Amino acid sequence: MYLRLSKLAMLAAPFVLLAGGALAQTTSFEGEVKGEDGQPLKGALIKIERTDIKGNYKVKTDKKGRFFHAGLPIGTYNVTCEVNGKDVDKVQGVRSRLGDPTPVNFDLQELKKKQQALQAAAEAGTLTTEQARQMSPEQKAAMEKMMKDRQQAMAKNKALNDAFNQGMDALKAKQCDQATQALTKATELDPKQVAVWGNLAEAYVCLAGQKTGAESEAAMTKGLEAYQKTLEIKDDAATRNNYALALARAKKFPEAQAELQKAATLDPPNAGRYYYNLGAVLTNINQLEPAGEAFRKAIEADPKYAPAQYQLGLYLVSKAQMSADGKLTPPPGTKEAFQKYLELEPTGPFAEQAKAMLTSLDSTVQTQYANPSAPPSKRGSKKK
Repeated sequence: MYLRLSKLAMLAAPFVLLAGGALAQTTSFEGEVKGEDGQPLKGALIKIERTDIKGNYKVKTDKKGRFFHAGLPIGTYNVTCEVNGKDVDKVQGVRSRLGDPTPVNFDLQELKKKQQALQAAAEAGTLTTEQARQMSPEQKAAMEKMMKDRQQAMAKNKALNDAFNQGMDALKAKQCDQATQALTKATELDPKQVAVWGNLAEAYVCLAGQKTGAESEAAMTKGLEAYQKTLEIKDDAATRNNYALALARAKKFPEAQAELQKAATLDPPNAGRYYYNLGAVLTNINQLEPAGEAFRKAIEADPKYAPAQYQLGLYLVSKAQMSADGKLTPPPGTKEAFQKYLELEPTGPFAEQAKAMLTSLDSTVQTQYANPSAPPSKRGSKKK
């Protein structure tokens, strides 16, 4: 009896070993991930999902961009590469094997080139059947969405360009009301376009000059608001300069000077021009005192800005005093301003006027005139 049991035990042993061998049959995956720069990508998450039965496994790449996962049951898997929380590539239907690890590699640089080629072909309408076949359902869906978005963007851009061009044509023709309408439409299509807001501001200022009373004030207010919106999007010296000129037209002189100071700070080489522009606007609206101050500031910022020297000279001439004997006495610095202009621009547009002013300042103005109705004085005659 013992012998029979012993033989049975010996016969059963191989089956036990075989059963143990079946449980030990596992597989493994390995591979490497290269980033879009072609270099090994550390920390990419590799997700290994079994498709024949439920099973999910994960592993991250090391500093050399490599990954390895062992102890997996033999089966069919989808292997996905995730970077920064986003699935960037996937290999589907990978059949694992006994023995050596099953290799799965991801080259994101090559993938990007491939996707760019597919996109270019799709946009050009030259996508081949083979290229379309290579695309996954997700890629096809993404491509279709991209094309739809692109078509919508193109339509929007066309409408934006049409409105902007219409507004610019009207502004050039001084049709300021039409310009404001077209450019307002452009801001509604894309509220972040600096050029649109800047020209809308100019159009409203233009419209303010064509209106009177409350309508003029309302248009100027909208113009100033448009300049403020422009500066919110992009702060630069040129916009500050234009905003200051509009403020000056609205008789907001302290605000205008503050804006020009900001423009001068942003663009020191052109500070003289900014202050000169303010002085010119103030002169045109007969605000001579603030105009004179603006010309002085222009010269302080840039002593070689010749037009400011000439305009300062004219401002000072307006303050000249005349004595009882007809002698014209200008404030200090008047002659020097005209002389400095001629030194800087001896053949400039104001050269002749500057010379004439210097000549008049050196002459005496006649203050007594003979009565044209009085008879001429008699002269003695020689005796024959």
